[in-house]
Amino acid sequence: MKSNASAPGKIILFGEHFVVYGVKAILCAINKRVTVSASKIHENTISIKSNIGDLNMPPNKPITEIKSPLKPFYFLANKMIEKHNQNTGIEILVQSEIPLGVGLGSSSACCVAGAAAISRLFSETSKKEILELAIEAERTIFQNTSGADCTVCTFGGIMEYDKKNGFSKINSEPNFHLVIANSKIEHSTEAIVANVKQFKEKNEEKFSNLCKEESELINNVLVLLRNNDLSGLGKNMLKNQEYLETIGISNEKLRSMIELAQESSFGAKITGAGGGGCIIALTDESNLENVVEQFKKKNYECFSAKIDFKGLDTF
Repeated sequence: MKSNASAPGKIILFGEHFVVYGVKAILCAINKRVTVSASKIHENTISIKSNIGDLNMPPNKPITEIKSPLKPFYFLANKMIEKHNQNTGIEILVQSEIPLGVGLGSSSACCVAGAAAISRLFSETSKKEILELAIEAERTIFQNTSGADCTVCTFGGIMEYDKKNGFSKINSEPNFHLVIANSKIEHSTEAIVANVKQFKEKNEEKFSNLCKEESELINNVLVLLRNNDLSGLGKNMLKNQEYLETIGISNEKLRSMIELAQESSFGAKITGAGGGGCIIALTDESNLENVVEQFKKKNYECFSAKIDFKGLDTF
């Protein structure tokens, strides 16, 4: 028996960093996916094959002993074998369209698709149960995950999230494209989050005002999304970028990428932690090709994406 599942990646449209301090963030799933196939096998082993390497180990190893980035899959397989008290091995194949380590939800999509494919070898599982498993698996690599990324990868579409109220789906279905361009600068999310915290502690009043301004911006954006107002959304992206510049998560390369995007998109900003990773530019069919072409001329790795409204898919 084979079980298959796929889950989309994600971007943060608005609100990164400020979300840590109680402001809403807006996330959306993108139509780049991770697909996971799982099968029971007779050998007493958990075998994982992927484009970033392989892992082959017997069940029941402590998760702390596993140093591979594939350990969420091992965790899920081992948990299911134990839970259902079955004497079986599991073979897992992972295929991904999402670039790694650049803030596009690759690990969350892996955990969601992995949780669905592996758990459904043993029993029917609901999206809610899959999400709980996925967040548990993601904690093996990111201990303090909020679960926001796994949630949007499971349910798709656009979501708002804040620490107090959790997640709620935004029912708007705006029709825009995003051009996602990779700076190729490696960055540590933990270090950047710590730097923002330091900025806040040194500039309490300024940071408090920025949080208020970001909250107002998010409220405006929720209206603009309902109206599919790309011009308005683009202007708010640029305003959000100014706030991100103020808290120190930008750099010269990211700024020059955003300036390049501005020439023909509706607006652009960093997505995710900053310091490196990706920027997003808002487009529609009228200017999509121009934006992609401009990035490619400058030898940037980039691709276009749309909002994925499907979320987790099992087949």
